[in-house]
Amino acid sequence: MATNSKKNFYAVGFDLLLLAILAGCIVMALCSGKYPITPKESLDVLFGELFHKGGSYSEMTKNVVMGLRIPRITASILCGVMLAMSGVAYQSIFKNPLISPDFLGVSNGACIGAAIAILMGLGGIYLSGFAFLGGILAVSITVLIPTILKSESNIMLVLSGVIVGGAMSSILGFIKYVADPETELAAITYWTMGSFSYVTMSEIKSVILTMVIPMIILFGMSWWLDILSMGESEAKSLGANIKLIRNVAIACATLMTASSVCISGTIGWIGLVIPHFARMCVGPNNTKLIPTAGLMGGIFLLLVDTITRTISMAEMPVSILTGLIGAPFYAVLLYRQRKTIS
Repeated sequence: MATNSKKNFYAVGFDLLLLAILAGCIVMALCSGKYPITPKESLDVLFGELFHKGGSYSEMTKNVVMGLRIPRITASILCGVMLAMSGVAYQSIFKNPLISPDFLGVSNGACIGAAIAILMGLGGIYLSGFAFLGGILAVSITVLIPTILKSESNIMLVLSGVIVGGAMSSILGFIKYVADPETELAAITYWTMGSFSYVTMSEIKSVILTMVIPMIILFGMSWWLDILSMGESEAKSLGANIKLIRNVAIACATLMTASSVCISGTIGWIGLVIPHFARMCVGPNNTKLIPTAGLMGGIFLLLVDTITRTISMAEMPVSILTGLIGAPFYAVLLYRQRKTIS
């Protein structure tokens, strides 16, 4: 009992430390960029505009902080949190450390939705809406295949995701083939590589409910995810409705992933790597793991986005840097955990 209390105290303390790090990263991100701003100026603008007090800052400083940096900081944190939490949920449900949030085809479906919007000349919130619907449609098809085949096997669902993901990739390839290479193709390619360059608060507000509500539900059922990870026979003996828990968790994780992808484009590795790193810090208990992974994901993606917009004159797509960091880091994790995985 004392050991459990000590572990809970450690997990809470670790999360508070992560919150402090996140706050520091937010201030750093507010100050960083082509238009440098001091920490005092950025905080003056932030609190002055939030509480309608005004201040001695210039109009340019206000526009940079509130119009450009606050939306992308908010978006990068939210997307990092959602992708990392979704990764924890998927890996727990399927008991597979190689599962990532987009394995059911949500990212490929969202890419097709966004590509269609670009071909139609739509942008902003309409592009996000098309991407969200495309992601949900792809996952719906993935889930429908095992239903048609009258199979409830996790393996069948994974294979369905592979089939749908492959089909969606081919469709996206065809859309790129017919797109105007001077304008539409470049926009589609850039979107599929992930970026927060053009994100607005209206886009964030349009998906905030499909992020926050599933996140709360997923955290509330974290104990049941622990039960499910014990195996079907033990879960049933403890009164768990395996099908209901799995479907609700998949629905929540999918909504969170689709909401993230529709405002940021495709960003890889976060939902795959961050859950492993969080598991090393607080253990496999989902009640502790889900919030810790979320905070780590938010910090990681905020840092990556800040680096991509300051490292050179031309902004680098986010997925390039997440891949450069994520791939070798994941290789190190696999090496350290090779005995437990085998």
